[in-house]
Amino acid sequence: MRGEPSCPKCGGRVRAPGLFSDAWQCDIHGTVHPLQPVIPPSVEALEVVVHRTKVPVWMPWPLPVGWLFTGVACAGDDRSGGRATAVACTGPGPLGGMGELILVAEELGVGLGARYAGVDGPDPGPYMDVEKPPQAKVLAAGRPTSLWHVSKTPDDRAVFAGEALGMWLWAVVWPEQSGLLMYDELVLADLRDAGAEAELVPCGALSPRLLEA
Repeated sequence: MRGEPSCPKCGGRVRAPGLFSDAWQCDIHGTVHPLQPVIPPSVEALEVVVHRTKVPVWMPWPLPVGWLFTGVACAGDDRSGGRATAVACTGPGPLGGMGELILVAEELGVGLGARYAGVDGPDPGPYMDVEKPPQAKVLAAGRPTSLWHVSKTPDDRAVFAGEALGMWLWAVVWPEQSGLLMYDELVLADLRDAGAEAELVPCGALSPRLLEA
C-alpha cells in the first residue's frame, strides 16, 4: 500500500509544492491534485474524506444485498480540499461470482475516473456518445441522473459516466458482465449529507482495484 501522494492520472510520484511551484507536480502530467494514500475501509476513513472533500462522495445507499464498502480514495490536499473521490464496493455479481464497483466524483480535468476506467483522460467526454439515449440511469442525491457507456475501455470492465451535482460521475464495474448492476437504477447517496447514517456502512476488506489502477 502506497504511503505517499501520487498522480491521480498515472499513479506516478509527485513533487510537493516548494520554492519553484505552489502546486503538486507530476513529471508526466504537470500540475495535478495529488491522490492521497488509500487507507483500509472503515467508518473513520469515510469521515476523513467526507470532511476534506469539495466534491460528492457517492455510495449506493442502501447497498445492494450482500455488498460491502471496500475502500475510499481522495485526490487533493489540505489546502485545496478534495477535488476527486473514489468509493469502492464489493458484493455478489448479478450473474454470479463477485462484482466490484468504483464510483468516482471529480472536477473537470482531475483524471482519476479515467485512470480507473482504463482510458486516456482526463475526462470521459470523448468516449461518450451523448447524441444517443443514456444506457443507464441512477438516482444521485435524489436527482435522476443519466449515464452513458464509456467506449474504448479494457475488456474486463464496464464503464459509465455522466454529470451529477456539477461534477463528473464515473461508475466502473468489474467484471464486465456485472455492469448489469447499473441497469437497476441504483440509488446513490452523497455521504456528505448522510449524517449519522454513515456510521451504519458495512465494511469489508480493502479492494485491490483502488491500488491497481
